[in-house]
Amino acid sequence: MTPSLASPAPPTATRPRRALLAGSAGNFVEWYEFGVYGCFATVIAAHFFTPATASGSGGAGPLIATYASFALAFFFRPVGALLFGRLGDRVGRRPVLVLVIGLMTCATTLIGLLPTQATAGAAAPWLLTLLRALQGLSAGGEFGGAVALMTECAPPGRRGRYGAWQSFTVALGLLAGAGTAALLATVLSPAALHEWGWRVPFLLALPLGLAVLRLRTGLVEPQGPAAAPGAAVRPGVAVRPGAAEGTGGAERPGRTARPGRAGRPWRTAWPRTPSAAAPCLGGSGARPAAGSTARAVVLGIGRITGWSAAGYTFLVVLPSYLQSTLGASFQEALIATTFANLGFAASILPAGALSDRVGRRPVMLCGALAVALFALPLLHVLQDPGTSTPAKAAALVCAGATVGLLAGPGPAMLAEMFPARVRCTGLGVAYALANAVFAGCAGLVITALTDLTGSTDIPAYYAAGACALSAAALATLRGDDHLVPLR
Repeated sequence: MTPSLASPAPPTATRPRRALLAGSAGNFVEWYEFGVYGCFATVIAAHFFTPATASGSGGAGPLIATYASFALAFFFRPVGALLFGRLGDRVGRRPVLVLVIGLMTCATTLIGLLPTQATAGAAAPWLLTLLRALQGLSAGGEFGGAVALMTECAPPGRRGRYGAWQSFTVALGLLAGAGTAALLATVLSPAALHEWGWRVPFLLALPLGLAVLRLRTGLVEPQGPAAAPGAAVRPGVAVRPGAAEGTGGAERPGRTARPGRAGRPWRTAWPRTPSAAAPCLGGSGARPAAGSTARAVVLGIGRITGWSAAGYTFLVVLPSYLQSTLGASFQEALIATTFANLGFAASILPAGALSDRVGRRPVMLCGALAVALFALPLLHVLQDPGTSTPAKAAALVCAGATVGLLAGPGPAMLAEMFPARVRCTGLGVAYALANAVFAGCAGLVITALTDLTGSTDIPAYYAAGACALSAAALATLRGDDHLVPLR
């Protein structure tokens, strides 16, 4: 018998928390690996992209090649978002989340076992690049499925807070990656770290991934896979008040889909009630045109451009920039990145909760404008040799905190732009494309332009410019989007 949409979710009251944990834990593992790769970029460059030596020089060339491999993984993300997103919208969130964490765990563990160029010759960088591509595919499917699950399971009025856990576990993952790298750099000699110590953080992904895999296989989707393609029923949770009257855009019990609808998941049944008429773009109450999903993806990319660019500039690229451009030691660069990630982590959940009260627009606009205005002064604080260590630490914490103002409300903002039948795909593709262009290329662009121009201010210009563009897109957000039920 088809369950009533207005009936409460079966039995346990902890289901939203279980879904929150299952969704966010995978993000932690994924971003732990990305943080480790960024922290060990100079070591990886020496092992896989510098001919004939594991400690060689070669200028910026090997580091640029390392970041090119880093960027390649990001360009596979949109493919993964489209592939796994459509699968998640058709068969359910759980099987996709299980599949992507398994793929990510295998690829990350294999990186820790790869032979270097000294052993495998020219095959080594190609094997690394292949594994990075597999990671990109899995990461592309991770975000859409996890954010859809967490925001759909959120209690009324808490979508921003629940969605913020995605970004918060990203921060924890980056922090864990930087912290692990810093710990190894402290306890191991430089020779041991370069010879074998860099492999340890990648191998640690295996037990972490297996733990998340077990957690996700225990998720329950009461409606079953068949409910996913067309219905806006949220897997495993009760529908919020008003959904039975149509505010959520869900199919009514016993209702038969129109012929051809099942084969066209991009076509959406839009709610007719005025309270639920918020379109895919989140702009006005008018019925959207046929291309509204594509336009929503483009607008979503614009809204998170600053988040993507500034986040990777301050949190991932920073260690290599401090070493290659400012002459910092490996350990000093890792400690600096740890401070930036601490500021990032500390502001995410408060920003998400605040956006549930005042809306996504004011919180995210504040973050975008803060980066645009203060990125260059903050970078000058780091560049000045006369600046005290506490002042530099404070600057790094502030830099991370401004990105947190974007990352906290960001997942919920994206989820609110798409109806349930295309939510995994839509928000996943928007996020993946923005990250592919503005985050995945951050290290490559900053390193190459710094080497070409000799300017040490390139990271600030990159982050500030992206946030200025993002602020214009964020200004189009409607003030009450956080109050409208998910469609």
